[in-house]
Amino acid sequence: MSMLQEFKEFAMKGNVMDLAVGVIIGGAFGKIVESVVSDLIMPFIAWIMGGRLDFSGMFLVLGKVPEGTAMTLDALRKAQVPVFAYGSFLTILVNFIILAFIIFIMIKQMNRLKRTAPEPAAPPAAAPETPEDVLLLREIRDSLKK
Repeated sequence: MSMLQEFKEFAMKGNVMDLAVGVIIGGAFGKIVESVVSDLIMPFIAWIMGGRLDFSGMFLVLGKVPEGTAMTLDALRKAQVPVFAYGSFLTILVNFIILAFIIFIMIKQMNRLKRTAPEPAAPPAAAPETPEDVLLLREIRDSLKK
């Protein structure tokens, strides 16, 4: 069997295709969550905190800033100044928490739907066939009783 045939067999298995679909949908879902966080939740948090607050712009400069460099995260990174960008981390952390919570809710609902769906009654199992050695032992027992 050639390597190309083996790869084709592997790629066409159901699990690989399911995984590919899951990765694609997960990527799109991640973008939706990122938009929810950056466009809906973060502005709301900024409003609650009483001012315009952009977490991604929160950072500490850890090195010397060259003259003429703007004090923005992008400009500092381009100038290769070491920056502790805790705001970006907070944004990503909020993204993760929201994504994990949404997945938790989805799985919880799927499990609830599985429990409420009636399962078909299993047919009664047929009695297993008695092994030949047991039959032989019974025959010997019965002949000894006589």
